[in-house]
Amino acid sequence: MAEYKMSNIREQDLTCSICCELFRDPVVLSCSHSFCKVCLENWWKDKPLKTCPVCKSNIYMDPPLNLSLRNLVETFTEERRQTSPSPAQPECSLHSEKLRLFCEDHQDLICLVCRDSRTHKDHSFRPIEEAAQELREQLRRDLTPLQENLKENLKARRAQTQIRAQFEKLHQFLREEEESRMKALREEEEQKTQRMKDMMAAVSRDMEAVSQSVSETEELLRAADASFLLQYKTAAKRLQQRPLVEEMGPGALIDQAKHLGNLGFNIWRNMQSLVQFYPVLLNPNTAGLYVVVSEDLSSVRGGEEQEVPQNPERSGDYDVLGSERFVSGTHSWDVEVGENEDWEVGENEDWEVGENEDWEVGVRGFVQGRDGTEERRWCICFCYGNYSAYSPSFPDKRLSVNKKLQRVRVKLDFDTKTLTFTDLDTNTDLHTFTESFPEGLRPYLFTFVKDVPLKILPRNITVTE
Repeated sequence: MAEYKMSNIREQDLTCSICCELFRDPVVLSCSHSFCKVCLENWWKDKPLKTCPVCKSNIYMDPPLNLSLRNLVETFTEERRQTSPSPAQPECSLHSEKLRLFCEDHQDLICLVCRDSRTHKDHSFRPIEEAAQELREQLRRDLTPLQENLKENLKARRAQTQIRAQFEKLHQFLREEEESRMKALREEEEQKTQRMKDMMAAVSRDMEAVSQSVSETEELLRAADASFLLQYKTAAKRLQQRPLVEEMGPGALIDQAKHLGNLGFNIWRNMQSLVQFYPVLLNPNTAGLYVVVSEDLSSVRGGEEQEVPQNPERSGDYDVLGSERFVSGTHSWDVEVGENEDWEVGENEDWEVGENEDWEVGVRGFVQGRDGTEERRWCICFCYGNYSAYSPSFPDKRLSVNKKLQRVRVKLDFDTKTLTFTDLDTNTDLHTFTESFPEGLRPYLFTFVKDVPLKILPRNITVTE
């Protein structure tokens, strides 16, 4: 019966999804997924929450050993060893004995004769299987930073792809703009050329009429007096009609000023509909483990836990900082929260909000305290149906908001030492902080809602002559 069961078990059913090898000391989680004990411990290392690597379920207790799975792996391994031809064990080139030990000093396989030789005197030896397992784990640990570097390189490649895509979009616009202007020039050229041809034909016809009038008048001058007087009135009237074509009127030539004047400026003005300007951009290197920043660096939403480098710029699991730190002047931006029900909006520039049910929009700064550098934040947030303002001086100040916020503007003025949050839809000030910020401030957004991102709104571009 056991043979029948084992024959129906696939190797991938007995494989750990972390190391992709047969289970070693498997443990089972409360969600029923199993992993190698060592693999799971390494996976949870330095993570704030213990979650299943497969289904992301929260784990609140230490997982027990999966004895039945371990027995299945052992049985499977034994059957495979018996049914599969074992590879020929290598022999020692010096003594023609089987290589059975691993010399830790020389990092090499040796036989039993080598062990007792003078060459390996006072060396440390390990069984081959034990040494191989330990070195595999060491190699996996050494591989982890390389894998992280590879991910960062892939991000750089994606950035290159995005840059090329943006430039191709601009190139396509310029090609279309060029074709449109060349078409307009060709059409005007054809119109003006046809007009000149028509004028030349008219001149030719009038020249024939003038030539005939001249001949008739000269013949009349040679006529007798009585005949001349009889025809004089008609001849004089014919001469006074002046059938010659007048000179070219205005607009006969190509209007070069229309086609060439301020050409670069006009193209740039038309390009404004193609590009957008964001007064604040997010820095993905500061994004937490559970948030996803958009490709154009203008919005953030909650997401699944990500494997990211432990760089010092990251300050939280659910937030992201702006790419620029403000130290002087006046700055403003808008944030849209949509249907987000949990958010924070902090410092600087214009942010647009919406219906996100959990968010913060604000700014963060660093203050030199007695015990070292301390991070502080000034923001407004929305959580569990309540709007609040937060600062080091007022940890939780409830705000009175009559209508659900959709867009929030943040304005930071270093000259007046004020940080103001405004409801853009009603143009109502929500709260103003009055403090000095000597170390400067950086915008930040906080949310863990997956379906409704917080968005920084683009700003209209105007040209002043």
